Amino acid sequence: MNQDYLTVALCKGSLLKSTCRLFDAVDLPVDGIIEESRSMVFSFPERKIKYIMCRPTDVPTYVEQGAADLGVVGKDVIVEQRKDVFEMIDLGFGYCRFVVAGPERLAGIGTKDLNYKRVATKFPVVAESFFRDLGLQAEIIKLHGNVELAPIMGLADVIVDLVSTGKTLKENHLLELAPIMDSTARLICNMVSYRTKYDMIQPLLEKLNEKVPAVAGK
Repeated sequence: MNQDYLTVALCKGSLLKSTCRLFDAVDLPVDGIIEESRSMVFSFPERKIKYIMCRPTDVPTYVEQGAADLGVVGKDVIVEQRKDVFEMIDLGFGYCRFVVAGPERLAGIGTKDLNYKRVATKFPVVAESFFRDLGLQAEIIKLHGNVELAPIMGLADVIVDLVSTGKTLKENHLLELAPIMDSTARLICNMVSYRTKYDMIQPLLEKLNEKVPAVAGK
């Protein structure tokens, strides 16, 4: 870990523009940081800050292992991966939510009716925790994409997935059966970095806390 620089892991995808807008609001350099760039590292030597561009699922690993001091990633990734990092600030943007969803024929069923269901999901940790906390038995089937297909093809009874508008569920004749948790973008920090680079990190946290309500609402 470079002790002279503050290294921040950024997410490719939907969180990047909002992250850059927030960082610009607290006077961090963000010129030229676009997802379409071939560069994976963006250095600003005059400000002693460096950004690395990662897949969202890789951000917690870079931060936990100390390759990055800070990172921006969705709460959904943090909960699913359970990495050993500090969760510092709810940045307020990138809203989505975990839900249990299923075929329209299951409309109106209660939570207890989910007992002994087969559950397809890309988020087995979240799914297992949800059913376990309710004292329900479930067979968790991990998939890597297109979980909406599982109930259609009889692979699973229901799914656990992230939704924002719910449009994809409707297009596949699925509906929300139970809420699990909300998710927004979070700033995470390496545990060692917070001690060794406190003088660099703490002032930034204070600035971000001041700006988050205004910027997140845009």
